[in-house]
Amino acid sequence: MAVKKENEDGMVSIRLFSDNGRYKGDLFVSVNGVNYQIKRGVTVKVPPEVAEVIQHSEEQDAQSAARLEGIMSKGE
Repeated sequence: MAVKKENEDGMVSIRLFSDNGRYKGDLFVSVNGVNYQIKRGVTVKVPPEVAEVIQHSEEQDAQSAARLEGIMSKGE
């Protein structure tokens, strides 16, 4: 996710990765009961807390992938 600085309206501009495979559909995010459907491959403005949730999700995915790779390399 590409993140730009917060705008004067308090929103954050982000751009989600898009491809023709796993990452081609919109991303659904819910924060404090408010739902967001975010289009991939275009720059959109979202509240800072939505950008934070997406960032944390991407960090967790990376950690999970690294852990899985470590397990597989050990043959476990």
